[in-house]
Amino acid sequence: MNFFPKKLASAAALTVLVSLTIFGTPAVQANTSNKLVSVAVNSNGDLSAEAKQFYAKRNFNPIWVGRKNKARAKALIEAVSSAAEHGLPKSQYQLAKLRSALNSRRSNLDATAEMFATQIFLKYAHDLSSGILKPKRVSKEIAVQVPRRSELALLDAISRSNPTGFFKALVPKHPEYSRLLEEKQRLELLLMKGGFGKTIRSETLKPGISNENITKVRARLSAMKYGRLGNDPDYDDRLRIVVQQFQLDHGLKPDGIIGPGTIKVLNASAEQRLKQVIINLERERWMNRSRGNRHIVVNLADFSLSIYDDDRVTFTSNTVVGKIGKDRTPEFHDQMTHMVVNPTWHVPKSITGKEYLPMLKEDPAFLANNGMWMVDINGEAVKPVDVNLDEYDETSFPYSIKQKPSKSNALGLVKFMFPNKHNIYLHDTPSKNLFSREVRAFSHGCVRVQKPFEFAYKLLEKQTSDPISVFHSFLKTGAEQYVNLQLPVPIYIVYRTAFFAENGRVNFRNDIYGRDKIIFNALNKAGVALTSVSG
Repeated sequence: MNFFPKKLASAAALTVLVSLTIFGTPAVQANTSNKLVSVAVNSNGDLSAEAKQFYAKRNFNPIWVGRKNKARAKALIEAVSSAAEHGLPKSQYQLAKLRSALNSRRSNLDATAEMFATQIFLKYAHDLSSGILKPKRVSKEIAVQVPRRSELALLDAISRSNPTGFFKALVPKHPEYSRLLEEKQRLELLLMKGGFGKTIRSETLKPGISNENITKVRARLSAMKYGRLGNDPDYDDRLRIVVQQFQLDHGLKPDGIIGPGTIKVLNASAEQRLKQVIINLERERWMNRSRGNRHIVVNLADFSLSIYDDDRVTFTSNTVVGKIGKDRTPEFHDQMTHMVVNPTWHVPKSITGKEYLPMLKEDPAFLANNGMWMVDINGEAVKPVDVNLDEYDETSFPYSIKQKPSKSNALGLVKFMFPNKHNIYLHDTPSKNLFSREVRAFSHGCVRVQKPFEFAYKLLEKQTSDPISVFHSFLKTGAEQYVNLQLPVPIYIVYRTAFFAENGRVNFRNDIYGRDKIIFNALNKAGVALTSVSG
């Protein structure tokens, strides 16, 4: 990437620059410097309008070159030097060229160096504080609005701040980011030493058996920071407890049996885990904002929902998310505003024609037998027996289908609303058996909550002293009831495959939707490298 201006200053101006560097007085030099910066700014086709506005506001006074700017130039060089520590594309910041430009004897009046440093600074500042990638360009399913400071604000801040303090302040403040950074460093050191060790042969291992595979299990778990487990070939009770913790940390059923699923996760390489950490550092940069004293996080990859109060988890529930395929649940941020008790299910058009029309053709009484009814475009009820259903296919079926409030309603007895263009919400479900599965991707896109009543109580506790009674007073009516939240709650639907649990342990999850892969490919294309592997 070339950040130098497309149009250079005139030969005459450059001659003045050289002459004044040798013979000019400081006052004359400063005035000439401003003029040269003005020429460089106004002729640079790569410089944004905001950056040009910044220089115009300060009469084109440079912020990187010249003796009085040495501390700021040094801070920029030092920040760029450590870019790889954050999983940033160090090669894109052209460190050697930047160092040469700012440390040159000619840099006192070098407008070209000034422009180059500004563009490197802006790229680095955006990458670190807001992320390298634009999520929607990576996938339309990642509809995350990234907090991004204006270039005018960034330049104004660096020009007025202590430069070292400014660069430290760019780093995302959420504790999850710093924990992921530490895990990244640990994995890099481990990779330099050979990674997790030998992989495990595929066979089921249960407590009480003894073979060489158990020795390999101990070695890999030790390398993964599960303690010093020695090289005993016996699967004893101590190892079982460690295996169960490993299973919990990876979203597996903690039965202590090392079956095919556990072996597959055990055999994941340190390089694969490092990639996941780097990917999730980028995701954290996309969320570099205040998340609210109370907020909700739905982690799609973990099939979980959590309420945070002052960054402490105060409620959790298992969830079911969108099916792998066309029904994948998107990622986005919104505000939960209300809940609907005893909801009517307005069946989405995508389900009506594809799933219910074939059922109705086979059994026109299906709707009546399941508390449902069909309406035309005017909202008038229509009986399926009165319609020639054979005339329609899934794309031409013109009728809508609704389901009455009841325990058998597909939405259960309550849904939680944060109106959005994706038509995604959280809800109860009559299909409780699915919550016991390890992989819980079965919905049409919305998120089913295992503990919906408890979730409702927790949300209502901020506005009533008796949330349980209040909720059940609405429930007992049997009729659809809208219950507003007096204080809307921020909700973040995310996809975290590497994160830290409340107990401080790092957790990893499978990439069920394939989003890790496309994000890492995009990061790699942008210049991000695994430093411990590539050197």
